[in-house]
Amino acid sequence: RRSTKGWVRRVQETSNAMDIPRGLFAGAPREIARGLGRSVLSSRRTKGTKFQSAMSMLNWFINRGGRGLSPTRRRTLERAKNELRDLFGRPPRK
Repeated sequence: RRSTKGWVRRVQETSNAMDIPRGLFAGAPREIARGLGRSVLSSRRTKGTKFQSAMSMLNWFINRGGRGLSPTRRRTLERAKNELRDLFGRPPRK
């Protein structure tokens, strides 16, 4: 099976997606949300609102992991969504 690391890196460098620091998604939910918040507020390469761009990157990462994400890791990332909503003053999801 062919590795997609090079392709993912190329897309991240050339797309209109915001710039995120390496290893951002490895932390705790609050750290992930704060890191995304900092990145989206300082990036010029965003579409939609800053909240939409940050949530989009988080969802992209979750979807990219797919079934390969452990249940623990998936829960951490889902909690990061709630932290992100809180950071941007959005109501929590049910």
